Amino acid sequence: MRVSVIVPLFNKERTIRRCLDSIAAQTARDFEVIVVDDGSTDSGPALVSGYPDARFRLLRQPNAGPGAARNRGLEQARAPLVAFLDADDAWRPECLETNLGLLEAAAQNVASITCASLDFPDRRWNEAFWKKRGVSEGVHRVGPATPAVILMAMLAYMTPCATVARAGALRRWGGFYERGCRYGEDAMLWLKVLLNETVMFHFTPLVEVYRQDSSLSLNLAGARPVEPFLSDPGEVRAVCPAPLRGLLEEFYAVRALKTASVLGYWGEWRQAREIFSRFVSWRHWRAPCFLTALAGCTPLGGWAGSAWRAAASLFAPNRRRRGRREE
Repeated sequence: MRVSVIVPLFNKERTIRRCLDSIAAQTARDFEVIVVDDGSTDSGPALVSGYPDARFRLLRQPNAGPGAARNRGLEQARAPLVAFLDADDAWRPECLETNLGLLEAAAQNVASITCASLDFPDRRWNEAFWKKRGVSEGVHRVGPATPAVILMAMLAYMTPCATVARAGALRRWGGFYERGCRYGEDAMLWLKVLLNETVMFHFTPLVEVYRQDSSLSLNLAGARPVEPFLSDPGEVRAVCPAPLRGLLEEFYAVRALKTASVLGYWGEWRQAREIFSRFVSWRHWRAPCFLTALAGCTPLGGWAGSAWRAAASLFAPNRRRRGRREE
């Protein structure tokens, strides 16, 4: 068996069949599929248990979040390689074959490979965007000279649904973050991997990400939760190699500036101030988002955010009417 495919499932009865069908249609055939039902209350688990393919099996657990569900699958995985697919997304038929072939042909010290994703429904893949942020195809090993913004871009590129990894590497770094986390649980693990392992990227879009089916992607009514690598930074610091500790602290500062800016925009200026004070100093004044983060640490950030949202909602109907006329 070449790879174990792990699918976390929570109340996705409308999309789980699309997900499973895309796995069954893979040109690579030597795999097992572990669907971990994370306490669903709909008919999704029944659809999985009745799926007509002996390679698919269902595990059940009380609701504990996506990190715990992926870790349960990782514990049960029997193959040396693991891949992950969310229940509301899909793979193109050649996804596994391409990623497995590249990873198996690479040196044994390459821990993972990540491909590109297409955002649905508009089928958009912005290669220029990732190149501009400093992500490039090939084998990469983070070093002391790696800019913090590049590390942040690499971390953003490594999404679970687009990554195939050596199971031993993920177990070595503790698997996905749990502790009640519902957002960003994968980033903690990928950050540990980037700091300690060699990884590979390529730009072939092989994953279909259905943004309209993701409740987190549609959550625009407020700031998203703070990522666990910021709320619990000691876990990554504990496994960071000594030569990369300076890079890690710069990464924390850059990410904290962006997070504080977003929190301030939504009026959560006290939390923004707490994040800013933990990770940022005045020597970061030239870093991206420094001024917006500084404003976000005061009520001024929330007032500006409210004004911007009010203006956007005022002009949005005009944009929609123009769009219809142009059609």
